Amino acid sequence: MKKLIFAAASVAALVAMSATLHSCGKASASGSADYAAFVDPMIGTGGHGHTFPGAIVPHGMIQPSPDTRIDGWDACSGYYYADSLINGFSHTHVSGTGCADYGDLLIMPTVGNQVIDAQTDTIQNLPYASSFSHDNEVAEPGYYSVMLDRYGIKAEMTASKRVALHRFTFPKTDKPGMIVDMDYSIQRQTNLDMAIEVVNDTTLRAWKLTEYWAFDQQAYFTMQFSRPFTHTMVTDTITDSKGRPYARCKALLSFQPMEEGEQLFVKVAYSAVDYDGAANNLASDMPGYDFDATRAEARRQWNDYLASIEVPAEADHDDLVKFYTALYHTGVSPFLFSDADGRYLGMDLKVKQGDPSNPVYTVFSLWDTFRALHPLMSIINPDLNNDFINSLLLKGQEGGVLPKWELAANYTGTMIGYHAVSLMADAIAKGQADFPVDEALRQAIRVAEYDTAGIICPPKVLPHLMPMAKYYKNTLGYIPSDKENESVAKALEYAYNDWCIARIAEAAGDTATMAKYDRFGKAYQKYFDPGTRFMRGVMSDGSWRTPFSPNSSNHRNDDYCEGTAWQWSWFVPQDVPGLMELMGGKEQFAQKLDSLFTASSELTGELVSADITGLIGQYAHGNEPSHHIIHLYNYAGQPWKAQELVDKVFEEQYRVDPDGLSGNEDCGQMSAWLVMNAMGIYQVCPGDPVYSVGRPMFEKMTVNLPGGKRLAIKADNFSKGNKYIASLTLNGKPVTTPFLNHADLMEGGELIFTMSDKPTQWGVK
Repeated sequence: MKKLIFAAASVAALVAMSATLHSCGKASASGSADYAAFVDPMIGTGGHGHTFPGAIVPHGMIQPSPDTRIDGWDACSGYYYADSLINGFSHTHVSGTGCADYGDLLIMPTVGNQVIDAQTDTIQNLPYASSFSHDNEVAEPGYYSVMLDRYGIKAEMTASKRVALHRFTFPKTDKPGMIVDMDYSIQRQTNLDMAIEVVNDTTLRAWKLTEYWAFDQQAYFTMQFSRPFTHTMVTDTITDSKGRPYARCKALLSFQPMEEGEQLFVKVAYSAVDYDGAANNLASDMPGYDFDATRAEARRQWNDYLASIEVPAEADHDDLVKFYTALYHTGVSPFLFSDADGRYLGMDLKVKQGDPSNPVYTVFSLWDTFRALHPLMSIINPDLNNDFINSLLLKGQEGGVLPKWELAANYTGTMIGYHAVSLMADAIAKGQADFPVDEALRQAIRVAEYDTAGIICPPKVLPHLMPMAKYYKNTLGYIPSDKENESVAKALEYAYNDWCIARIAEAAGDTATMAKYDRFGKAYQKYFDPGTRFMRGVMSDGSWRTPFSPNSSNHRNDDYCEGTAWQWSWFVPQDVPGLMELMGGKEQFAQKLDSLFTASSELTGELVSADITGLIGQYAHGNEPSHHIIHLYNYAGQPWKAQELVDKVFEEQYRVDPDGLSGNEDCGQMSAWLVMNAMGIYQVCPGDPVYSVGRPMFEKMTVNLPGGKRLAIKADNFSKGNKYIASLTLNGKPVTTPFLNHADLMEGGELIFTMSDKPTQWGVK
């Protein structure tokens, strides 16, 4: 299998590269372009985007980043733009999630006496936190810096694949120091065990076992300092503000006095395996302390990643920032999980010896990312996408069943569906499958059947990972809403997932299994109520659940999942013609779509889901169930409406602002939607290698495809106001329907749109 490998350059070459990088589209002396100049990692750090601004390389194992808050929904990534205090810099973070974890090994440089005992009763800030100003803060791909006002210290950080490198510039001080805090975690996770050990006067190692979103998360660290230190260990237990015992595990380090401008460098290496893994990762990735060279290499890796899609620098600046920030966010998750020697922690929580050339990944937010992130990878990096799929198959073998939301070798049980099958079906449909199809089918059937045996997870996770809903859908043919929570959403996603299994079975030549799961793929029909024309909960006696309101939401405790009947009634990507027939045909289907976008945005219910955001009528762009809906207008024979609404989302739901995302980033899905649609396409049904046409975001862009092929996407008569398609050609041949085949696009060439300021009849069947 061809792997994504970033070649290490010499220090001299990296420094030279750093000096020659220019703005996007301006070639450097090395022949590269600085697309990273258009990335703003602060986008999504406000509102409910839940991103972090720290330093990371594409899909890197370690994520050093500032943490500003501890508790609450907007603490999920540790950083929130509206905050004014920094608690320190931890080394593991999730991007854009709706749940929190990580925040392992917090460090904070200090000047003067080190204060670790709480001075105020606050849930958000530690006693040694420092004020800061965004005016003195810089966030770039692979680099972050901030001035810590309390201490007068400039903090900078960058990273390689497995190692974080910090550079702290001190004022003149007799008491320079560092607090290494292992008991800290985002949202005050349960620390089951932890330790800090002094190896010598420049080296520490630390370990932690926590129970939270990941119920058994192990983190090992090796730290090396460029200056020798003396230390004091704090390993006591105190009582928190609520009267609960709280174990502390901190190292208070002191260094020799420093003059103004003297620097301290700190390397932090991570492993989920053991101390030796962390130490080996450090030695392999970063033998020295060359901060500028490491920063330049991180930026080079990001520019390599971002160069998969080239947009000329002459395009609208804000659009360039929105686009390249979105593309950047698609390169954050999943994370590398295997060590430099190939070892990794398996789903059975045992150490495995893997092949270093076949890395294992973690953080699979599949309920989100099957929709656009993985389809995007199938275009710009199918080899990496296969690495992701092979990681999932490996985890399924080790843990007993395919994951649906895996984190740090843990089944979290989060969300619904079993969307690993979507990734596999899509790779097969696109002729990209670099994995054993028979094994994929075996595991796909296993995850679709109700079977709790042999799954390695805590008892409290098992009902969420393997819900009774699977038993009901396989035996009764539907999921009774009085027996199972989120019954409609589960049923609709299962129907799509089962259709995907039928496609895997078809590739494997198993016609009986294909027929069975194709039948299961029609199960959505049971939930459509012709009286209300919505998907509704069905009771054990066959009656509709009452009372019913399509505007009602009771978060994670009704018939839907993070949505309402308005959003969920459209989730039949595998059979849009069938859904159209249920709704009365093409015309009535289009009318129903119209009502979705024009209905009142009012939401009612006992506990309205905070995830239902980015509303246009009742279309909720801020959460994933809505992401395909705009493109259903192409199936309804009204493609100009899809073009118009894609344009509206471009302008209203993505902004150059910390609060620039209309919902959680969700590990790259929110951004992948923008990237795909910026190309003028979107895949409604992963597993069916067809893209629906919207409108391009730029006058010109070039997609660099595998094998050295290039797809130039051009828009004639392009302007902000010209949002409608008058005509479309692919390699000189007219395209008369609003759909494009994956295979045709992957051949490269030219995709040329001709735009209009008024709706046209292009693509109308």
